[in-house]
Amino acid sequence: MSKIGLFFGPEKGSVHRVAEKIQAVIGEEKVEMVSVNEATTADLEKYDKIIFGISTVGKETWDSEYSNTDWSKFFPEINKVDYSGKTIAIYGLGDHITYPDHFVNAMGVLAKELKKSNAKIVGQVDPADYEFEESEAITDGKFIGLPIDEDFEPERTDQRISDWIASIKSDFGF
Repeated sequence: MSKIGLFFGPEKGSVHRVAEKIQAVIGEEKVEMVSVNEATTADLEKYDKIIFGISTVGKETWDSEYSNTDWSKFFPEINKVDYSGKTIAIYGLGDHITYPDHFVNAMGVLAKELKKSNAKIVGQVDPADYEFEESEAITDGKFIGLPIDEDFEPERTDQRISDWIASIKSDFGF
């Protein structure tokens, strides 16, 4: 079995911690973690199975001169790859209390970009277990991937990861 590429960013925060938890649940020997801060198109092309981890930034970041984030640098690389034949899953971090109108929007933005390049995205999650107002990550009545709120629901993270990994297990062949 080839390794799963787990592309995440930013480093050293909640997205990184969740990436480590996902890697632990799947098995360290099966998952290679890649920071989007250092990733290239060649990194994306070497995996047939990819998990992306992204966070939705808040208004204080949107209004600042903080456009040099890991993901803003990495997004152009995403569009250079044809994802035909690849299996993709996404998890996203968001804050459903402070930003209920933008909950995990970055997952939706990422998914739209990936779909332009023929991505097959698996791991949709029913929103019934979440409180929020709006989200760009909702497609056909479900989240496009796994939403995580480490700010206000960290006690639910491990179970959500476990359930999500079980749901993508057959698609990822582990």
